[in-house]
Amino acid sequence: MPTTIRRAVLSLPAAPLGAEDPLPSLRTAADVHRIDAEQRRALPPDMARQAGHAPLRSLLPVRRRDGYSRRRTPADLEAIVIENDRLRATVLPGLGGRVHSLEHKPTGRELLHRNPVLQPASFALNGAWFSGGIEWNIGATGHTTLSVAPLHAARVPAPDGGEMLRLWEWERLRDLPFQVDLWLPDGSDFLYVGVRIRNPHDRPAPVYWWSNIAVPEEAGTRVLAPAEAAWRFGYERSLSRVPVPEWDGADRTYPLNSTHASDFFYDVPGGERRWIASLDADGHGLVQTSTDLLRGRKLFVWGSGRGGRRWQEWLTEPGTGGYAEIQAGLARTQLEHVPLEAGGAFAWLEAYGPLAADPAAVHGGDWAAARGEAAARLEAALPRADVEAAYAAWRPYADAEPKESLHTGSGWGALEAERGHYDLPGTPFAPETLGEEQEPWLEFLHRGEFPRPDRSLPPGPSLVSPRWRELLETIGDGDLCGAYHLGVARWHTGDRSQAVRAWEAAGGLWWAKRCLAFADAEDGHPERAADRYLEAFGEACGERRESASWAATMAALGREAVEALLDAGRADDAGAVLDGLRPGVRERGRFRLLRARVLLAQGDAAAAREIFDGGFEVEDLREGDESLGETWYAIQARLLAGEGPVTEEIRVRARAQALPRPYDFRMRPAP
Repeated sequence: MPTTIRRAVLSLPAAPLGAEDPLPSLRTAADVHRIDAEQRRALPPDMARQAGHAPLRSLLPVRRRDGYSRRRTPADLEAIVIENDRLRATVLPGLGGRVHSLEHKPTGRELLHRNPVLQPASFALNGAWFSGGIEWNIGATGHTTLSVAPLHAARVPAPDGGEMLRLWEWERLRDLPFQVDLWLPDGSDFLYVGVRIRNPHDRPAPVYWWSNIAVPEEAGTRVLAPAEAAWRFGYERSLSRVPVPEWDGADRTYPLNSTHASDFFYDVPGGERRWIASLDADGHGLVQTSTDLLRGRKLFVWGSGRGGRRWQEWLTEPGTGGYAEIQAGLARTQLEHVPLEAGGAFAWLEAYGPLAADPAAVHGGDWAAARGEAAARLEAALPRADVEAAYAAWRPYADAEPKESLHTGSGWGALEAERGHYDLPGTPFAPETLGEEQEPWLEFLHRGEFPRPDRSLPPGPSLVSPRWRELLETIGDGDLCGAYHLGVARWHTGDRSQAVRAWEAAGGLWWAKRCLAFADAEDGHPERAADRYLEAFGEACGERRESASWAATMAALGREAVEALLDAGRADDAGAVLDGLRPGVRERGRFRLLRARVLLAQGDAAAAREIFDGGFEVEDLREGDESLGETWYAIQARLLAGEGPVTEEIRVRARAQALPRPYDFRMRPAP
């Protein structure tokens, strides 16, 4: 059959994503993958430079997305199917352009871990993410903020005379446009993917990219790459160089041989072909290869321990097999960001397809023979020279203008194109994609001031790039929205005192007071932060609205206020804030955990324990978050101590108890 691209509908049980958090994310970006300066000094010079280069300050200008639930109902998702007589790829343009499925038609094999449900979990930099398939991670260390966001999609001419699917968007953390072109040459067993990231600005930009492939984690599955060493990163936040395949008494190329979650970044020697494969006990599976610019290769394992198994269950439905991740990136490790010069671009080609190798060679125990067998089978199926030729053929088509729109992304790229007058052939950000969130900024761009705010509601998203901050610095007196957004932009650059001045000029509005309260907490003034949070929360409660956005606002404000009040030792006030939230918010798992913490701080450990005994789920539990276990152990210690003090001996006795399995999400060895 000729290669086709068609719209389709994918029906899955799905949990609703919920509304975005309307409050700007002022918190310093939490990065569980960061290493300290001492560890960086022990790295090769290029790794050390890039590991310390341009760490993410915050999530701004992106908003958090943590209002999803775990109640799944049948849902129809927009999909685009690319198909020839050998492969069928199903892409979800409304969910980050995820390749949900890659089926090899002659054998009927699904080459990816295809999640049978859509269950958001807090793994993306801004919250909501889901597991399975192939995802395109751009921005900064972690899963992209576009994990559940719509991308622009269109048909474009392919190098072989057929058609390809183009996905593109404006990545807002680093302020860069990118594109992903997918096509299936006639009769090909490989899906080709051309990727380009452009820097249209007049200054260098830090770039991060990792293509993340979920593959089945079956007994006997082995991951192979052309390397004899790897950089291992564990969630105890340590990076060390280890041998491949055996380390610490086990062959770590078999995902189930690791106990705890770990990253293995393969140290592929220069000149070696870039590839990684996951092959089952029979020698069948998926291989990914690329042109040389995509340097890094990685294996991520959840591990066979209780925490890893709990996460695997959390991300899908009971009875579903687990998965591992094989990945390919611009740098040697995911701890690094690569500088892209002003006006420059990074571009490369990837290929994904089936691989069949001799199982005796793959699993025979000789690592050199195993990877040599995989490399030889790959060269026979898709020669390295063919990948280079496909890349050269694709490059002129990267600028081809879309023929037919298949999906619409956000309006942020159109706003940036309007402001910067950028020439970006192949990735048009059309004015008609501008929407409600961009309208105030468009008015500010053309008139120099924002529309007058609804004093009861926080303004829309802030913009914080150097270009927008320069414009914001020109706002006039009395522009309350402008002062608020200027404060957010200043905070993002680390200019805290001037951010506070801008928020103080925002007319005493509750959403500006919330920013001032956050600044007080960050700057070591817990009592003043507590007072301001109480004031902001009280004023916001007087503005009751009936909308999903308002519910998300109050949930976010309430959570921040409770945590600040607990930090200030004001448990009774924290309890009063919880009581002031709507029942639907108070019943969420995150707020039941907060209630347990409040009760513990009030001295009622028995009541706090009852909440855990009753059972609850923290829907937005974050990767690496140990608050469930820490709270449970603190309750146990208090109960063991009775009326006496909680000594170190009692803490040790409490930690000797087994954390109940529903609450055990630990990704590292117990301390």
